[in-house]
Amino acid sequence: MKAADKTPGKCHADYSSTPGQPALTAAGARRRAWLGNAARSAAGLAAGGLLSPLPGSGAWAAGSDAPEKAEVKIGFIPLTDCASVVMAGVLGLDKKHGVKIVPSKEASWASVREKLVTGDLDFAHALYGMIYGMHLGLAGAATKMAVLMGLNQNGQGITLSRQLHETAGVTDGASLKKAMSAAKRPYTFAQTFPTGTHAMWLYYWLAAYGIDPFKDARAITVPPPQMVANMRIGAMDGFCVGEPWNARAIADGIGFGAATTQDIWADHPEKVLGTRADFARKYPNTARAVTAAILEASRWIDSSAENMRKTAQTIAAKSYVNTQAGLIEGRMLGEYRNGLGRAWKDKHAMRFHGDGAVNFPYLSDGMWFLTQHKRWGLLHKHPDYLAVAGEINHIGLYKEAATAASVPLPAAPMRSSTLMDGKTWDGSNPAAYADGFAVHG
Repeated sequence: MKAADKTPGKCHADYSSTPGQPALTAAGARRRAWLGNAARSAAGLAAGGLLSPLPGSGAWAAGSDAPEKAEVKIGFIPLTDCASVVMAGVLGLDKKHGVKIVPSKEASWASVREKLVTGDLDFAHALYGMIYGMHLGLAGAATKMAVLMGLNQNGQGITLSRQLHETAGVTDGASLKKAMSAAKRPYTFAQTFPTGTHAMWLYYWLAAYGIDPFKDARAITVPPPQMVANMRIGAMDGFCVGEPWNARAIADGIGFGAATTQDIWADHPEKVLGTRADFARKYPNTARAVTAAILEASRWIDSSAENMRKTAQTIAAKSYVNTQAGLIEGRMLGEYRNGLGRAWKDKHAMRFHGDGAVNFPYLSDGMWFLTQHKRWGLLHKHPDYLAVAGEINHIGLYKEAATAASVPLPAAPMRSSTLMDGKTWDGSNPAAYADGFAVHG
């Protein structure tokens, strides 16, 4: 089953500005001299000899647009898709934009949530659905949040235990459903955060095969780096997590790949750069500078296979993901093996930029997670889907940062996608979409 994505010609909402931020006029754009064609700071970008030339992007200029904070702390979880946050600092792109990024390795998404709320973190590499859940109070007290940009698309996976294959012949969702129907016992599947992306991919995939993730199984929350160890001791039948932990389970012979998340939705939204809304309001220049720096890092990663390899080698270090570089590199390059003899070149492997299509905070992407929160009972009534997305996704700020990094913008803030079950999502009727699933909470 294939998933397709396209951008509709009709704009569903005015996205020239974000609540609390004025629209960027032509004069305003010219005023932001730091967005223009200033010469790049080559010395700051040459750290470790990693940086190859990037087209037309200018550094910040001192003045009213200078970042209000000289240093920011960005939380991240040890996953491949933290790469652009890490590389923005490694390559010196943060300093180019007048700010220093200090990456902070966190143990769990719950830790990231708490530290964002308390202000111990300024920004975070975060699950899209987690930021929405925080904003609405679905996982703790409600805290007004902001999505500044998308960090990546694709590249997560659903791994099932090797024992399921060896004892019941399970290879995919259909055979899992058959095995669960034949052998009635408690089945346990893990995700990484109740409102997060991995939970939504896992539930969507199970439900597409007629498996109710709550009535037919038990869903538990496990931090990403602990997934493999928990599967090894038999604590779960399967999990959904980001790389490299699916590749790790396969390499260790304890699991096999049942699906990639791009099988569920090709070019799906995944991690975002998140912060508190009050932080973005208080420090708009800092938020813009950090976003621009990570945009440039995203472009650099995607620009060549060699840059992907260098990125994999960098983030494999103990201070970041703490695993073998090869486990990261292979799937970044789209080289997949499922642990059951199948190998393929994935056309929708993890990507970080896609000429800006990855990074733009589409309103429809955020709205989709709300529909799934409603589907599974996390939301008890329909929210104003478009209004909530418009409040959280700071498109006005993103547009300024994209101009700073010479990144093109899409024609509209909504996009249309067809998921694995043939259902089309375009944001046009979210309540009907959320209520239209046969399997739901």
